[in-house]
Amino acid sequence: MVFNPIYKNPESYPQRPNLLDYEKTGDTFSWQAMRSELDGLPEGRGLNIAHEAVDRHADGERKNRVALQWLGRDDTSRAVTYGDLKAQTSRFANILRQLGLGKGDTVCTLAGRIPELYIAALGTLKNTSVFCPLFSAFGPEPIYQRLSKGDARILLTTEADYRGKVEPLRNRLPKLKHVLLVDASDHGAGGLLSLPRLMAEASEAYTIPHTDPEDIAVLHFTSGTTGMPKGALHAHNAVLTHYMTGKYVLDFHPGDVFWCTADPGWVTGTSYGILSPLLHGITNIVDEADFDAGRWCDILAGRKVSVWYTAPTAIRRLMRMGIEPVRTYDLRHLRVVHSVGEPLNPEAVVWGIKALGMPIHDNWWQTETGGIMIANFPAMEIRPGSMGRPLPGIEAAIVRRTGNDAVEVIDAPDVQGELALRPGWPSMFRGYLHDEARYRKCFVGGWYLTGDLARRDADGYFWFVGRADDIIKTSGHMVGPFEVESALMQHPAVAEAGVIGKPHPLVGELVKAFVALKPGHAASDELRLELIGFARKRLGPAVAPKEIDFKTDLPKNKAGKIMRRLLKARELGLPDGDLSTLED
Repeated sequence: MVFNPIYKNPESYPQRPNLLDYEKTGDTFSWQAMRSELDGLPEGRGLNIAHEAVDRHADGERKNRVALQWLGRDDTSRAVTYGDLKAQTSRFANILRQLGLGKGDTVCTLAGRIPELYIAALGTLKNTSVFCPLFSAFGPEPIYQRLSKGDARILLTTEADYRGKVEPLRNRLPKLKHVLLVDASDHGAGGLLSLPRLMAEASEAYTIPHTDPEDIAVLHFTSGTTGMPKGALHAHNAVLTHYMTGKYVLDFHPGDVFWCTADPGWVTGTSYGILSPLLHGITNIVDEADFDAGRWCDILAGRKVSVWYTAPTAIRRLMRMGIEPVRTYDLRHLRVVHSVGEPLNPEAVVWGIKALGMPIHDNWWQTETGGIMIANFPAMEIRPGSMGRPLPGIEAAIVRRTGNDAVEVIDAPDVQGELALRPGWPSMFRGYLHDEARYRKCFVGGWYLTGDLARRDADGYFWFVGRADDIIKTSGHMVGPFEVESALMQHPAVAEAGVIGKPHPLVGELVKAFVALKPGHAASDELRLELIGFARKRLGPAVAPKEIDFKTDLPKNKAGKIMRRLLKARELGLPDGDLSTLED
């Protein structure tokens, strides 16, 4: 099944797509040309993301255009213009400077989708400090891991999150000097500071210092299958990818209203929920509330959203509820819908035609890539189930490993292998924080190996097959089994734990744990509920297991490592596969 381009007759369409001819654009593309569409800092002081996203618009004709249209969960709203955003982010940058933070110092945020988070993100980038967002639903242990490994100097959060999650950790975080509370009226002891008071006292005058394009700008943590979360570092030069993908994939035009439903605690919510739309000087919708079908449809219609970026989980929920917004809501302004986070089911693309009046465009990228790498473009045919074709300036291939330091490119179509990218794109991660060895292992034979299995068809469309490792994708979140296992093993009854992702029609995969108990403890429904609650308190509901089964022994290989692959196969009734490494 193939869908023809949404722009069959671009001459008659209200807004011509920015990418009309994929082949021609790819042949003539250069990152230098993309750079020429941005301003750069005045007086040749380099390239700073916040200047391109905020100040250059505030200093020009977009000063009074709404940059952030914030919608509170209690139905309040707040419009922040580009002029307002420049003033507020400059105030925040001055606060950081006053507190002694400068280039390379880490500022973390732990908050829901509130305006202060967005101001902090951009103010941090202005100050050439490093912005590190944490997902607000995390429990204490994931928060500690990220604050500690990220060398956080300052944390912005709410009083409730601080008292409930962070305060018990303070004696384990000697580098965390200050906590900025967004809802405190006055300063407190122990480095607790009132953000409203500091903002009221700070100056709106701020000169962004010289920013080398290779200066680190953003730190995103991504879970691994073993060990602690990995901290992927991205430079200010990533702005070129954020701008280019906004232009060619999301198809931004002047006057657009854009809505990305992702939380800034995840890379999509930062790259596309903050940066990309602001780089194009358009209005960015920010909704504080969680998913609600009626509310979301009201936003699409009432706020006249023209470009919508959401997740397959949300789309599946709408499908399951039988909602067809196009029949009851005015969606005449909605022009393009995109999806990311996990593979988009083919039936969801078809559903988009029926329920939204247009197909849904899937795309693929990772925390490490920093931005969209492979996409279905508005002016190209869509093949439901495919993640699309590589971006201009991106070279992708299917490869197989032929040794520790070599790979072979698979030229034949429809052959499964590992998806690889040629290094050098601007938003490519510059390292894993404090883990250079792991970073080097990602690059083999002149390619970045993504760890995703895929195939490429004869026309150059890529198709996702699955992860080469055990990462669990649940409701758009990336969950590392090791984190969940470690939390469960803190319970006095648990001897061992193995965690897998179990396919689920609504959330993609749900987190399921298999637990072996210590002597003297018996399996029971009461203990199962106790362990689920125990994990939720430490990890947060998005990460904690939804199901727990008790096992006398967990399958291990001869090195003593729990074989999650075997747990998953047996859970799903699949063949065991190779058991040659199974422990006797």
